[in-house]
Amino acid sequence: MGKVDTFYREYEVFSKKTMDGPFQHQFSLLAPNQDMALIMAQENFMRREAVADIWIVERSAIKGLEPEEKRMLKRLDNKSYRTTKGYGHLRVKWRQYEQKQLDEKEIMSWGEDKTQ
Repeated sequence: MGKVDTFYREYEVFSKKTMDGPFQHQFSLLAPNQDMALIMAQENFMRREAVADIWIVERSAIKGLEPEEKRMLKRLDNKSYRTTKGYGHLRVKWRQYEQKQLDEKEIMSWGEDKTQ
C-alpha cells in the first residue's frame, strides 16, 4: 500500500448572516491548514453574501454518534403524554365554538330594532 497524502485536510464552513442569527453549515473544502481554509472560505462565500461571522472546523474535530449511540435517541413508547399531538383537535373545536357564537342569524339581529 502507498502512503496516504495528508497535505490537504477537510474543513467544514459555518456562517451566520447576522450577529444574533444561528450558525448554519455552508460547505466543505480541502485546505493545507486552518488559515488557508479561512481564506478560501472568505473568497468562495463572503463575496456572494453578507456574513456576520464564519467558523472553520476541521472535519476530524467533529464528533458524531456511533450507530450504537444513535439507539439512545429513540423515545420510550410510554412517553406519549409528553407530545402535544393529542391537542390538535382543539383548533377545530374552537373554530366550531366561534362559529356558533357568531352565526349569520345572530349578526343580522344586531341591526334590528327590538323596541317595537
